[in-house]
Amino acid sequence: MPLWLPVTIAAAVFQTWRTALQQRLRSELSVSTAGLVRYLYAIPVGALFLTAWCALTGNLPPRPTPGFLLGCAVGGLGQVVGTSLLIMAFGYRNFAVGTAYSKTDAVQAAVAAALLFHETLRPLAWAGILVGVVGVLALSLAGRGLHPATLLRATVQPAALCGLGAGTGLAIAALGIKAAVNQLGSSPGSPVPGLPADPIAAALLALVTTNVLQTLMQGSYMAIREPKGLRDAFTRWRSAMWVGVLSASGSACWFTAFALAPVALVRTVGQVEMITTLLFSRYYLRETLRPADVAGLALIIAGVILVLLAR
Repeated sequence: MPLWLPVTIAAAVFQTWRTALQQRLRSELSVSTAGLVRYLYAIPVGALFLTAWCALTGNLPPRPTPGFLLGCAVGGLGQVVGTSLLIMAFGYRNFAVGTAYSKTDAVQAAVAAALLFHETLRPLAWAGILVGVVGVLALSLAGRGLHPATLLRATVQPAALCGLGAGTGLAIAALGIKAAVNQLGSSPGSPVPGLPADPIAAALLALVTTNVLQTLMQGSYMAIREPKGLRDAFTRWRSAMWVGVLSASGSACWFTAFALAPVALVRTVGQVEMITTLLFSRYYLRETLRPADVAGLALIIAGVILVLLAR
């Protein structure tokens, strides 16, 4: 089994756990603060991961390049915007459905990666992606029918717009990190053209760098527009730090998978997150799901299976 596959599944589990915890913190923190703690408290955890990996392998982290920093900045900004929109989507519909809207990032990343990185998928994989889109539509319509007018109204509802925007932001994040890691592939000692000598060290360096840039971005914005929320990020550290721990763990897995496999493949397989999302929504957040919601989630999972079969 290739390493990226279990790493991607682990990333999906960590991401669901972290997002569920963020959802519970919405009663204590603003949208911006809930996003900031994700990056702020992930920095020391990510640094610990990078230090431990380098100590274990005896390798030094790769030297950052301007292109690497630019990729981290673009990916980090996309993640900041995507995370904020995802948290906003939770305010309109429940946790599982809000997350499902954001899952369009797999489709958006697949198309963009094909254009930017020349990553291709077989016809069966594209069929799987389309099945996943139908699942997202089923969730958005939630039993209200498929009439054109109904479809149009569902597409422009606030939850759908926030979810789709979140998907775009997360797709940009994945592409930015992939580009950043690729920038380190021209360093001396790279065994595979386009890949760093130590892809995992490169991924963990990208994690720490991105989290630092994200903290500066969002922290600066909040210092001007939301100073109380910035103070809350520090005063509520006992509960907020766990978001950072889970975020760092999940992002470490995502970034490693991006370094080892095509973005489209990683993001599509990452939709197994919907299984853990359903479990968290039902048993952790005590939310009630309608039959149409469950059917939509099942279609999304079927799409992932088709993509895997295509490989």
